[in-house]
Amino acid sequence: MLQVRAGVVVGAFLLVVAVFWWDREGLRDNYDEQMSFIDVIYFTTVSVTTIGYGDIVPVSPRARLIDSLVVTPIRLFIWAIFFGTAYQLVVQRWIEDFRMRRLQARLEQHVILCGYGHAGRCAAAELVARGLAPRQILIIDAGRDNIELAAEHGYIGILGDATHEDVLRESMLPRARALFVCTDRDDTNVLIVLTARHLSSTVRIVARVEEAENEKLLKQSGANATVMPSRVGGILMADSVDSSALTACVMDLISADGEIMLLERAPLPQEIGQSPTQIGAALIVRVMRNGEALGFARPDLRIEPGDKLVIVAPAPAARDSAR
Repeated sequence: MLQVRAGVVVGAFLLVVAVFWWDREGLRDNYDEQMSFIDVIYFTTVSVTTIGYGDIVPVSPRARLIDSLVVTPIRLFIWAIFFGTAYQLVVQRWIEDFRMRRLQARLEQHVILCGYGHAGRCAAAELVARGLAPRQILIIDAGRDNIELAAEHGYIGILGDATHEDVLRESMLPRARALFVCTDRDDTNVLIVLTARHLSSTVRIVARVEEAENEKLLKQSGANATVMPSRVGGILMADSVDSSALTACVMDLISADGEIMLLERAPLPQEIGQSPTQIGAALIVRVMRNGEALGFARPDLRIEPGDKLVIVAPAPAARDSAR
């Protein structure tokens, strides 16, 4: 964009030079009465910049008319480009930085999302569908186009490299609810997780992984959970060989806009000591205890304090429509 503007300014300047050279007989040099090409370039410069020393002046009616009707609009056009560029590069950036500082000062329990590609956009949209306000989602991306797109969607954006500590500090990482790492490269994701974990030992980190062999590296780096989109997609495709409803049911379970969804919660007081199959108020599909997944159908399994229950429940939209 800046190159285009610079080209337009140079083109306009050369046009004025050509006009003055064509009508150089109407100009007077009070120094030596001779108008050379160097004098025309000099007069164009002082005329366009409105300095006007008065050593070279238009004297003929045609030269004055050309200066008024041709050169003056070009002069105003060039100044408009200068002011517009200065506003975009300085004033607008200062205003945006001031706005960002105010937003960051109010950020609390927000979700930081590194990488606003396809996976990042889907994750942000799902967070909004689950009830998180767009202003509670902060996007970090090195691409200006992605940050502008995030702003159009109502999210807060930071243009920068999430592997750098100063960028993550700017995102108020220690006050965040979670950090999603969604870039397309596993090595970049590992570095982001390492940097984030160095800055905060408590923030929950969920990282995308492409290669199965890199999953352990992300967890060793400090990721609380990893997601492998290629594996999930492959499993759903394989399940669709003999079934047309299974894939739709799974997508319904994991998305917020379906009729049913998977939820994780702590057990209720009346559920302690019972078998998961004995509880009729909720469909418990998994019991998590000390990081270990326990099969809910085990006859000897009893729910204990501190367990996490993975349940199937009606989605909020389905509950609202039922009412």
